Amino acid sequence: MTATDPALTALAQGWCALSLLHGRIETHIERALQAKHDLSVREYSLLDVLSRQHDGEGGHLQMKQVADAVVLSQSATTRLVTRLEDRGLLARYLCPTDRRGIYTDVSDAGLALLADARPTNDTALREALDEAAKNPELAPLVRAVEAVRVPA
Repeated sequence: MTATDPALTALAQGWCALSLLHGRIETHIERALQAKHDLSVREYSLLDVLSRQHDGEGGHLQMKQVADAVVLSQSATTRLVTRLEDRGLLARYLCPTDRRGIYTDVSDAGLALLADARPTNDTALREALDEAAKNPELAPLVRAVEAVRVPA
């Protein structure tokens, strides 16, 4: 394949379209969450991921797993956790079976904020997808996003 290979060009164009769709969605959701709840998309995502933990086997996530889930480096995730902890939305504690492990739980205030913010997030996502669907380059990607069904 050469640098001007049509397959590579198509692949690059597809990647650019996907990146554009992601950026537009994230920007739209960010504005809505900031305006109504003083939350960033990353903060919302972190609260959402952590709120799904449970006390059963494998129910708590290690910081690396949290970082992977919110698509941040471990150091950026630690800084984000610290900011939310300072706001009283999270609490950290040592793992009872491995003193090197640190768990993070969402506080009652964090759960309440997440519950208030979830409809805002969902509405902003729907709005951003509906707007993107009007663009012929993005419409197939919107349909692909809408077709994804994650098992419960």
